[in-house]
Amino acid sequence: MNSDQIKRGVERAPNRSLLYALGLTDEELSRPIVGIVSSHNEIVPGHMALDRIADAVKAGVRAAGGTPIMFPAIAVCDGIAMGHVGMKYSLVTRDLIADSTEAMVMAHQFDGLVMIPNCDKNVPGLLMAAARLNIPTIFCSGGPMLAGHLEDGRRTCLSHMFEAVGAYHAGKMDESGVKDYTENACPSCGSCSGMYTANSMNCLTEAIGMALAGNGTVPAPYSARIRLAKRAGMQVMELIRKNIRPRDIMTEAAFHNAETVDMALGCSTNTMLHLPAIAHEAGVEISLDMSNAISAATPNLCHLAPAGDTFMEDLDRAGGVAAVMKELTRKGLLDTAVMTVTGKTLGENLQGVVNKDPEVIRPIENPYSANGGIAVLRGNLAPDGCVVKQSAVAPEMMVHEGPARVFDSEEEAIASIYAGGIKPGDVVVIRYEGPKGGPGMREMLNPTSAICGMGLGESVALITDGRFSGATRGAAIGHVSPEAAAGGNIALVRDGDIIAINIKACSVELRVSDEELAARRAAWVAPEPRVKSGYLARYAKLVSSADKGAILEA
Repeated sequence: MNSDQIKRGVERAPNRSLLYALGLTDEELSRPIVGIVSSHNEIVPGHMALDRIADAVKAGVRAAGGTPIMFPAIAVCDGIAMGHVGMKYSLVTRDLIADSTEAMVMAHQFDGLVMIPNCDKNVPGLLMAAARLNIPTIFCSGGPMLAGHLEDGRRTCLSHMFEAVGAYHAGKMDESGVKDYTENACPSCGSCSGMYTANSMNCLTEAIGMALAGNGTVPAPYSARIRLAKRAGMQVMELIRKNIRPRDIMTEAAFHNAETVDMALGCSTNTMLHLPAIAHEAGVEISLDMSNAISAATPNLCHLAPAGDTFMEDLDRAGGVAAVMKELTRKGLLDTAVMTVTGKTLGENLQGVVNKDPEVIRPIENPYSANGGIAVLRGNLAPDGCVVKQSAVAPEMMVHEGPARVFDSEEEAIASIYAGGIKPGDVVVIRYEGPKGGPGMREMLNPTSAICGMGLGESVALITDGRFSGATRGAAIGHVSPEAAAGGNIALVRDGDIIAINIKACSVELRVSDEELAARRAAWVAPEPRVKSGYLARYAKLVSSADKGAILEA
């Protein structure tokens, strides 16, 4: 056992004395030591109840003959961090989480791990750590929030809340309407109730084989979530006994499966950052080009918020991620021979699974669309690619051409939107918000929600080298690569330039001649870094472009 390095023999007596200081007995030290990586904190609604999950996991580990020891991981609430400098610190925590978990595990030589994440960057950060460390590991998230109910009985969620602010600025809603959303959009603990980034990544943790069925969908307040946590604690002991490790599970075929499920579910565009980063840690290289090929072959089966009016609790009731995967296997779209944390193959896990609600999970013969939920666009504005959640784009915006309205920061853009400066037909361009330029690649939920809330979602597009929340809907195109700070063509766009978007053809073009772009490039001067000290400055020096997953490069 790894833990023999800290507990066996006379040479390790000093180490052992410190384990005794924890109150551990010889009987406990004779068993495998399992690290419980708990992301519990009291500022993130998705994490406020993770202490209950950790207690249940520990009970499961003990029941199966192990010794659980908990240590923490950080997590940021993107909703609370939204719209101010705090959002610069969201994506960057993914790598802090991976690095700090690696440090704790290597320093203390655990035999296995149970990762307890829930929200946006916490899940991929811990998946990156699991792939990097490669000791027996299972994931058990905290689960999604329940949908809210407005005073008139309509169901609601966080994306509606953000759009209500735009409606207020457009004079379409008064303060009492905003108050109704504020008090009712987020009614419980858990990750926000639509197919946003947190729930997308928790569902994909199932799809990639690193979590038990239900991990992505069983609501946080349900007792079934506690039972799932106990089973995860028991199952990690089986992984230790069989020596099944993350890289046995997170293979190239497993990542292909995950992207296929991603397209079927209509997940957040942030998965296009996280899956390549996780794969990189597992020694698997995946590219944006792979995404379009998978999307072309994968029908979109689910329209959860913000794309539609169903929520995570509905997906769970319909059979969850397993039911979606079962539909996909009917057309041979998944590799069912891959290993999973159950110790069985995906095909074995899906035996007996049924789709319990074809209104929530469309049968594969009757999808919402023949293509998947995400598209990668290319053209002279984004030679290395950019991404859009096409399942959440209005049909009339799938092809759009209009004049650019250019802003060098999110703050400038949102001020203009609220002041009525954006007109139907415009293409809003927000730049210098990429991984290096931000730094930190902020989410643009405020401007996209303002556009939709003001009634412009069917007539205005937005393009940025930043990124979007999974709660974003509309013709919102992000991850433009190369980014403006790296000299990408998005830095050369001027007000009034015509931008042509064709999501169906996966293209985005700046209607400016090569000669004019060359002249603009000759006159372009790279801006001074916005942040010159602290972690963000170090991050900006190391981070790669979005098309590579915004990984840190040595």
